[in-house]
Amino acid sequence: MTGTGKGLLELRLGSEEETARLGAALARAVAPFAARAPFVVHLRGDLGAGKTTLARAWLAALGHRGPVRSPTYTLVEGYEGEGWRAWHLDLYRLVDPGELEMLGIRDLLAVPGLLLVEWPERGGESVPPADLVLALSHDGSPGRRRARLEAQTARGTEALGRLDPASSRRGRGGEAGRDGSRSC
Repeated sequence: MTGTGKGLLELRLGSEEETARLGAALARAVAPFAARAPFVVHLRGDLGAGKTTLARAWLAALGHRGPVRSPTYTLVEGYEGEGWRAWHLDLYRLVDPGELEMLGIRDLLAVPGLLLVEWPERGGESVPPADLVLALSHDGSPGRRRARLEAQTARGTEALGRLDPASSRRGRGGEAGRDGSRSC
């Protein structure tokens, strides 16, 4: 794990399970902020980088017990539980950024909740600015990923400060990489 500042954290994830544990840790760190006002997370990464895996684990950690469908074709899936709301947007198939208005993006921003936005660049100016940008990338070996979390707002920085990456390691030390990053 490396942090080059209060608002930046880089992790190496050795498996899909570690990606899921990061999602659960993020749920704990961000929930207090999303309970008061919309909290927007931009999820970046190539196809198969683990964005939907992370989103599923995040929603499960919030208390969602049903299936979490990838919103690739519906563009948005909403979830609600006791004391929380979340929307998972996948803009990969978005044809025109104006479609976000038809999907009710403004309504989602009018109430407290979490917005997980995959492929935010496809939405252009219609996508709300992020509190946190999370980029996932392949790390050479099958199943291994790199995660780069970068706060974009003061709330994002505070949420990153609450994140305990050690909790996603199940009590074992991470493997140090050549760049000083740690695996989760």
